Amino acid sequence: MESVFDYNKPIVRSPTDDDFYKLTMGQAIYHSYPAADSEWALRVRSNEDLTPYIGEIREAIEQLQELHSTQDMLRHLRAIPFMKHDYVDYLEDFRLKPRFVKVGKANGQLEIRARGPWVGISPFEIKILAIVSEIRNRHVYPDLSLEQVRESLYRKFDWLKANASADELADFKVADFGTRRRISFKSQEEVVKTMMRDFPGVFVGTSNVHLARELDIKAIGTNAHEWYQAHQQLGPRLIDSQKAALDGWVKEYRGDVGVCLTDVINQDAFLADFDAYYAKLFDGCRHDSGNPLAWGDRMIAHYESLRIDPRSKTLIFSDGLNLGDRSLEILRHFRGRINVSFGIGTDLTNGVEGVKPLSIVMKMVTCQGQPVAKISDAPGKSQCESPEYLSYLKQVFNVKEGQQ
Repeated sequence: MESVFDYNKPIVRSPTDDDFYKLTMGQAIYHSYPAADSEWALRVRSNEDLTPYIGEIREAIEQLQELHSTQDMLRHLRAIPFMKHDYVDYLEDFRLKPRFVKVGKANGQLEIRARGPWVGISPFEIKILAIVSEIRNRHVYPDLSLEQVRESLYRKFDWLKANASADELADFKVADFGTRRRISFKSQEEVVKTMMRDFPGVFVGTSNVHLARELDIKAIGTNAHEWYQAHQQLGPRLIDSQKAALDGWVKEYRGDVGVCLTDVINQDAFLADFDAYYAKLFDGCRHDSGNPLAWGDRMIAHYESLRIDPRSKTLIFSDGLNLGDRSLEILRHFRGRINVSFGIGTDLTNGVEGVKPLSIVMKMVTCQGQPVAKISDAPGKSQCESPEYLSYLKQVFNVKEGQQ
């Protein structure tokens, strides 16, 4: 049986072995904030000691400086209507600089921090997460095979076909969001190829730009929490930071890639800013924390209060979903009321039975040398390194203690 690990190739294969939203945000950063500074930190949520892998992780991060854009890759990006040629020209000469990244040990656990120009630091995030995940998996599950990856995927689709009606399956749309916590590059590639071949009606694309180009499928992604977090220090006033982030996105894309996140502060704070102007400009919103059914019901009610037909909008669900009961429950709850799509990550690319995926994230912690925060709609997803700033942010946005 063929192994999921290829020890003769780098863990990250290409500058675009990355989530698409890193490029869409990268373009916006390049045009609007080319001199902005940012700092990022890895957060290990799993109760697992990753310090034995520090040497290998450091070496893999050093190898990232060897990645370069090929002419085929640049032609592919130039063919995307909303990718501007000056930014693609910038990518032709861009190189990752591992000197911005520090790998070590703190409080008995792996510590990774990166600081430098936002436009040059942001591309490290997903690549570092993929590196940490694959190196750990090589040690913990050395005998995993591609056959196990396929069999796991088939079992999930067998369950889905047995429990969903034909009409429900016709409306079930899934994209691969699994780069950051994949077992390996080969496991993600196998998942995407299998879904393309055997489940074309359900599969709509991948967030991984490299695989999208290699396999001639759609790359999917818009923006992430960092875009909104940075505006806490780049915007005119903290209370206006979400509006500044939304305005900046509209200015850059003029209606393209129009899906926004609602949980950088929390849904209450977002909806207070998401008036008819933004609600009509953006195609929809992405759910990434909190109860998905309650969140979606509130989004529908909000659209209706603004006299917008919810059926003209899309909700994308991407918070810890499986290719099974959780996603099907969401589809059934909203079907016919609003358009629904699913971005499934770990359960696709690291969902083999008997394998326990790492829970790791890497988030922006400062911008322009000042703290930023992500509160979210779920306590476990909150992140801020400054208790004083977090308290101030909650006061400004009237976030009550325990209200998430």
